[in-house]
Amino acid sequence: MGLFRRGPKRDGNDAPRDPEFSYFSENEGARFRAQVREAFAEQGLEVTVYADVVSDSGGRQFGLGNLAAVCHNDDRGPRSWPELVRQHVGMVLRTMDAPSALDTLPTEQIRAQLYPRVVGADGLNAQNFGYARTVAPGLFEILALDLPESVMMLTDEALEPLGDLQYLREQALYNLRGLPVEGHETVKDSEGMRFEVVLGDSFYTASRVLALDNVVRQVTGEQLTADGALVAIPFRHQLAFHAIRDTGMISALNAMASFAAAGYADTPGAISPYVYWWRDGTLTQLSDRAEDGESLRIVVGDEFQELLERLVAMDQE
Repeated sequence: MGLFRRGPKRDGNDAPRDPEFSYFSENEGARFRAQVREAFAEQGLEVTVYADVVSDSGGRQFGLGNLAAVCHNDDRGPRSWPELVRQHVGMVLRTMDAPSALDTLPTEQIRAQLYPRVVGADGLNAQNFGYARTVAPGLFEILALDLPESVMMLTDEALEPLGDLQYLREQALYNLRGLPVEGHETVKDSEGMRFEVVLGDSFYTASRVLALDNVVRQVTGEQLTADGALVAIPFRHQLAFHAIRDTGMISALNAMASFAAAGYADTPGAISPYVYWWRDGTLTQLSDRAEDGESLRIVVGDEFQELLERLVAMDQE
């Protein structure tokens, strides 16, 4: 998995756009939905295809947003879509038709496969996840059950028979800290700007921001200072960070703001387009959209401004 997507051969930007998934042209959107319908038919299921969802005769609905983004981001272009769609549809149907893992797995095994997951507000139904912990404005931590072919986000009802919520969260964090670093790349330029990116196929890669101190030790071999780090979690498979030690974090902040916004756009499992200040487990948002809705701006509060001034003064000594 690379940091930046290459541009596969696709219809030009001047082609009429799909009204639901604007990264597709109209023709690409129609081709994508036809392949979805065909994949369900191959599984013996006739579905009605709408702009962003399909529905079967039993009323079950299957969202198309993540699958569309997966196809859009595949470097091989439209020739890869039929296989991607077939794999996804097969996995979805196997998961839905199988007995619930909550009914078949022993409680201890469930606890061993629990992980905390950071999600954006758009992906969360507040009525079903009343226990969700706010990580930052618009970001929430929930508990998920890791299964061979899927991830089950656990609702209030699902968690109730599993035991004390605080105990379950501690177990999930313990499991998260035990994950290996699948991949690591350093983004840097000739002027000394640099930040680190942890990436991998795990659905919990970005959620490792909840155990950032552990990740930083794994990647750099160093401890975070009390000043913490800059972090970005654009989508579920990436976590970017810059340990704050000197004024080098100023250039890293600007670069990471662009990196997070680009990584968030049109990506499956999108979480946040912003950069945050991580300090002792607390996230403070530092980047935001400007009033024009397109460009980025950096917004800092008094505490972060004091940090900047202190680091500048240290550099001048």
